[in-house]
Amino acid sequence: MDLPQLLLVGLVLLLGVVGVLIPGVPGTWLVWAGLLWWALHVRSTLAWSLLVAATALLLVVQVVKWLLPPRRVRGLGITSRMAVFAGAGALLGFVLVPVVGAVPGFVGGIYLCERLRLGTHGEAWASMRAVMRAVGTSVLVELFACLMVVGAWVGAVVAA
Repeated sequence: MDLPQLLLVGLVLLLGVVGVLIPGVPGTWLVWAGLLWWALHVRSTLAWSLLVAATALLLVVQVVKWLLPPRRVRGLGITSRMAVFAGAGALLGFVLVPVVGAVPGFVGGIYLCERLRLGTHGEAWASMRAVMRAVGTSVLVELFACLMVVGAWVGAVVAA
């Protein structure tokens, strides 16, 4: 696979990761489609193994999201700004502390956004906990899985 196609696959994967944070965008499926595109062009054992593992992981994540109890989100102050902060925190955490850093980065991004919006530690902490209980857990599970798939893809591209 040549460099322009790799960059396009990377762009699709990045859009998928960002799409996880935007309601209504099928981010997980964009990540899977980008990986499928790559595997169909590379046709190696590593590519097919990664596609099978990613498919299994993303299907398990969909089941886990479905099993998580729905919560009321009205009145929590969830904004697109908060999604940007949470996503940036997860991405930064994922890069600084590979894989496991995404979780504290995500939660830290929500806290920082709420701290800037509300002003005090106590109010920001309470709001962050309410947001994580309402929607944060399901978004975090999906985002973490997509980041793991993208990280594995990057590793496979570098190794090949």
